[in-house]
Amino acid sequence: MNAPAQTLRALLTPESVALGVDAKDAEEAIRRAGELLVASGNAKEAYVDAMVDAYRSLGPYMVIAPGLAMPHARPSGSVTRPCISLLTLAEPVAFGHPTNDPASVVIALGGTTDEGHLELLQALASALAIPNVVKRLHDAEDYENVLEILEEGE
Repeated sequence: MNAPAQTLRALLTPESVALGVDAKDAEEAIRRAGELLVASGNAKEAYVDAMVDAYRSLGPYMVIAPGLAMPHARPSGSVTRPCISLLTLAEPVAFGHPTNDPASVVIALGGTTDEGHLELLQALASALAIPNVVKRLHDAEDYENVLEILEEGE
């Protein structure tokens, strides 16, 4: 297994994955993804608030592909180490993006530096290039299935 796959496996722990989550809107989806970062012990609640604030002030920039949202906020002391969470939504929610809405998969990123955010994105880049990855992630049955899908791109 190469380094990016190891990175994903190290960053995406069972505590940071939730499948079939209910969220009434984009802000709740962001909060739920952020709560997974907090539950993994890698971020504080202030970072979750910062992700929601970024969405409120910057809009749906985080919906980077059809059906896929990647909320994050500026690095701060609220993230103790680089982290990723992934949740799938029971029902997709609109973020307000003109072409990529609604989102059914939410991958939250927490970096300690600007470079850290880029490293997290690089770790995910090839995995997210897999054909139909968003649908396949949304349909994943468990944590191991999520990892198998993401590691196919490595």
